[in-house]
Parts: sequence; structure tokens; C-alpha cells
Amino acid sequence: MRELFHPNIDQLNLPTILKALGDPIRLNIIKNLANNYETTCACCNIDLPKSALSHHFRVLRESGLIKVRIEGKQRFLSIRYEELEKRFPGLLDLIIKNI
Repeated sequence: MRELFHPNIDQLNLPTILKALGDPIRLNIIKNLANNYETTCACCNIDLPKSALSHHFRVLRESGLIKVRIEGKQRFLSIRYEELEKRFPGLLDLIIKNI
């Protein structure tokens, strides 16, 4: 299985993160993930085709907002709180409080 791309902390940039969050579906995914430490893709409670959800997860992952961990056939999602807080202090808290 191929390894998924996750940008390093120094590769995170604000325009890419804000663009990823500019979509209401991706904001909803972040809102759902904010309530859990780690969850599966199915637990995001979003009624979209699997291909559309995969696209949104990829955009969030490649922007640096979430981490995807693969275990067998399951994919576990989590927000990259620590890295985002180091790079952009307070940004994630502000976003989550206003969703």
C-alpha cells in the first residue's frame, strides 16, 4: 500500500489551509473531527458518495489540517492540533469555535 502525503510543519501555509476550509463540507468534517481524538471516515456523518468524501479528506490532508492513519482496511482521521498550533497559534481554536 502506498504511503499518504502529509506535509511537514514547515510546509504548512495559511492560504492553502484557508482555501481547504473555504468549503462548507470540509468545515463540517473539521467540526466532526474536533469532537473526537481520532475517528474513522465513516463516523463523520456526511451524506455524500464515497468518492466525494475521499476528495474532501485528501484536500484536508494535503493542506495539513488532518492526519490519516491506515490500519488494515480502515482509515483513521485526526486533526493535527499540535503542528497547527505551533505553526499558526490560535488559528484552529478560532476556526472551531466559529463553525
